[in-house]
Amino acid sequence: MLHLKGVARKNPQDDTAASKYYAYAITTGMVDFERLAYLVSNQCTVRVSDCLAVLRALEHNMMDELEQGRTVQFGDLGLFHIGVSSEGKTTPEEVNSATVKGARMNFRPAKRLRKMLKGLEYKMSNE
Repeated sequence: MLHLKGVARKNPQDDTAASKYYAYAITTGMVDFERLAYLVSNQCTVRVSDCLAVLRALEHNMMDELEQGRTVQFGDLGLFHIGVSSEGKTTPEEVNSATVKGARMNFRPAKRLRKMLKGLEYKMSNE
């Protein structure tokens, strides 16, 4: 169940308008590699240390592949790839690495993850 709270937000297009309240998802904690390794090890015959080693190797290899410009398909979670933002130029010849403002991580959820998102149940944090 996903916990929510109401958060006031101003209209960026109208500074004089009253704030409106919108649902905001509250995180209920953080799960690190050690916890994931522990959970995986309890579902199979592999030790926690082996799971942790695999997760670290996966992390390293995903970052390496992304850095080389590849899209990484992460099972039923989805696709990761790097995108950039840059200054606009009038001709393609003017575009170069100096026009890049920064990079970001793009993620496209796979069908199974999108289905999970549609089936989420919500609860207000003050209930």
